[in-house]
Amino acid sequence: MNRSTQNLLTALATELANPQSLCGLFHEHRDGDPLPSQPALVEMMDLCRAILFPGFYGKSNVNNQNLVFHTGVALENLYGILKSQIEAGLCFSTGWGEVEAYGNTYVTAQDVRRRKASELARAFLGKLPALRQTLATDVEAAYLGDPAAESYGEVVSCYPVIKAVTNYRVAHELLLLDVPLIPRIITELAHSETGIDIHPAATIGHHFTIDHGTGVVIGATCIIGNNVKLYQGVTLGAKSFPVDEHGNPIKGIPRHPTLEDNVIVYANATILGRITIGHDAVIGGNIWVTDNVAPGERILQNKYCH
Repeated sequence: MNRSTQNLLTALATELANPQSLCGLFHEHRDGDPLPSQPALVEMMDLCRAILFPGFYGKSNVNNQNLVFHTGVALENLYGILKSQIEAGLCFSTGWGEVEAYGNTYVTAQDVRRRKASELARAFLGKLPALRQTLATDVEAAYLGDPAAESYGEVVSCYPVIKAVTNYRVAHELLLLDVPLIPRIITELAHSETGIDIHPAATIGHHFTIDHGTGVVIGATCIIGNNVKLYQGVTLGAKSFPVDEHGNPIKGIPRHPTLEDNVIVYANATILGRITIGHDAVIGGNIWVTDNVAPGERILQNKYCH
């Protein structure tokens, strides 16, 4: 490398390392403050899918005789990965000092995070049986809602909605436990894999399905009831963002739709704002909806059908 190139690289490195250009973009590594690992979270979700859908994911040779063993091994591995990743995620939380009170003793913030991560990982594992029960209803909804589906196994193995909803339901439970950052990474992994974008803070009932799925967006404050079916390209989004006196978006306010039980939304419909789509309503394809829809109403292009 000649001197001119070396000088160029040195100048660029100095410019790119300028703290003024890195506001919010730089995670400075310190001992005990790891960064969550996307490959580790991919492995974690592989283990979750193997535990929730044994034989379809993970070890293919599981049977009734060895299922307890394989599940136990997967749970042990899942606990180890989840604990370390939650600890990494907690590094992004505020309020961790260098020394914290823990019981009657004082320990480092790193020790507190490690203990908290262990508690949260155990709490999440305890939710897996209920998670499987809910996901079983999603599989049923996908199977019954698609004449092309020939078996539950086909739905679990092939349908992108099951992959996306599994990630969402895992992420949602972690979010309810106040685990930072990691839930959003988990749903974005599914977004990249399936084209289905579900925010982990959304609330979704049982027997939920998305036919085809590509391009679906479900916002953070959405509330979706039971037996709801969406088609590809549906957006459940926000109409606008109220701002404060400084012009910054006000966060944490409800701004996405509520869909009550038994709603069907067809392809490429866009439903915006904090409105309610009443139970048993049908929203046709390519519709822009910004007002409440009464229960049982059918909204089609250029006309309202009751």
